[in-house]
Amino acid sequence: MPASQGVPLIPDTTGTWHRVHPVSPLVRGWIALAAIAYFFGRDWFEAVFRGDEFWGLSGGRALWTVLIVAVVVLLLVAGFFLSWWYTRYQVTDDHVRVNSGVLFRQHRQARLDRVQAIDVIQPLLARIFGLAELKFEVADAGESAVRLAYLPLASAQELRATILARAAGLTSEPGHAQEPVPEAPEQQILAVPGSRIVGAALLSGTTVFLAIMLIAAGVSTFVFDAAFGPALLVPAAFGVAAGYWSTFSTGYNFRAAVSPDGIRLRYGLLETRAQTVPPGRVQAVEIMQSPLWRFKGWYRMRVNVAGYGVSTENSGARTTLLPVGTRQEVMQMLALVLPDPGTDDPFAVFTAGLDGIAATDQNDGGASDGGFVTSPRRVRWLSWLTWRRNGFAVTGTALLARSGRLWRSLAVVPHERTQSIALHQGPLGRRLRVADLRLHTTTGPVTPVVYQIDADTARRLFDEQAARAAAARRRSLPERWLEARPESTPEPSSGPEPEAAAGRPDGQYGPQQNGPPTEQESRHGGQH
Repeated sequence: MPASQGVPLIPDTTGTWHRVHPVSPLVRGWIALAAIAYFFGRDWFEAVFRGDEFWGLSGGRALWTVLIVAVVVLLLVAGFFLSWWYTRYQVTDDHVRVNSGVLFRQHRQARLDRVQAIDVIQPLLARIFGLAELKFEVADAGESAVRLAYLPLASAQELRATILARAAGLTSEPGHAQEPVPEAPEQQILAVPGSRIVGAALLSGTTVFLAIMLIAAGVSTFVFDAAFGPALLVPAAFGVAAGYWSTFSTGYNFRAAVSPDGIRLRYGLLETRAQTVPPGRVQAVEIMQSPLWRFKGWYRMRVNVAGYGVSTENSGARTTLLPVGTRQEVMQMLALVLPDPGTDDPFAVFTAGLDGIAATDQNDGGASDGGFVTSPRRVRWLSWLTWRRNGFAVTGTALLARSGRLWRSLAVVPHERTQSIALHQGPLGRRLRVADLRLHTTTGPVTPVVYQIDADTARRLFDEQAARAAAARRRSLPERWLEARPESTPEPSSGPEPEAAAGRPDGQYGPQQNGPPTEQESRHGGQH
């Protein structure tokens, strides 16, 4: 079982396993070495600083001290060696397999056609040794994502290319089966400058929190003559520093590119990460704008990706499609995740979703600016600030749900990614004849909800979106997105086509006097 250097990274049908880089246990377990060095070195350092003799080297204890340190180092080396020896991986035409563990053995296996995203991760120490970790997510993997650490950076990139090629359905040509798969070409779409990341951090909620703490400390000190006011700033300072550092370190050097493999995102200051999301794996997109960002015209984009699950490890950075960008950059990123917007004027529709507000003399609950259907006027007493923002629009390929007046939000869900739909109506909603419609996708930070629309409109949207989702899934790309699809006759549609819904005249979704619907829920299709 040779080490990963020089190993042909090709699908292996002979049952051969390969090992990771020999330095991998050190990169993973350096914290243990640091703890031992601190434990044994703290007293020695203090003794030297005070000019005293170190107790471990006096009174005949020097030999025992050396023996204890030697035994601990030998145990660590043995543990590192066994960890490396029992960590192996294999790539076949259909699976990626990783075996690890010494006392508690683990065998991880991922189907290539279920790979949802691949990350190439380089912590600071791994970058020093020129190593990288591969982390590939499968459908609903969550904490069970398959990790392979660590490989030389070039080998990790080649292995990523091999896995993505097999996941796409590509096969080697006759006579070239032993050749490694080359890295797919890419075209850079945008790069976020560092100055904008700094500005976004300064205009974030962290600054608002800092201002509130300063005001609270000032009031408690000068008004109530309390001595604990300045003490409040000490923990606040640590929290503010951590918030600023998290925003800057994860958004630094952010770049987005597109390739046949999918969307490629690169970012990070100390720990760099290169994400690859294959085509069709993005389940939902959310575009947000905070009040302070509105002065600069900046937005943030988050996504739900199948397989990311609810893991908290870098969840904010991994699910961020654009940390901070202009409207033009938002449109560019939307074009990557939704190549066909399903409308003749996408800029007007998405602009209305980002910044649009219905006029006060709008049709009651009918279509308004950009084709968005908003809440009826009768709900203004319940949501006096947001009733003209809350609404939805339907295109030929996606449903758009906008909400929020101060913190604006626009959720975009492709029709084929709608996994289930639910209508919710509380006591006040029944009284005002309005309902919320929730679209369920895979687990993630995006929760698409159409808030407080007319109850009859919500009921029709419920039925029509279910039909659109079923029809769109029949036309969606296969799991192996570059694999040739066999010719087949189209299936008859069981409901209205998305194009028909997209072309409805204004007011078509207006209210009808049929009474409020009861709460209901419908599940459609499987996971994608």
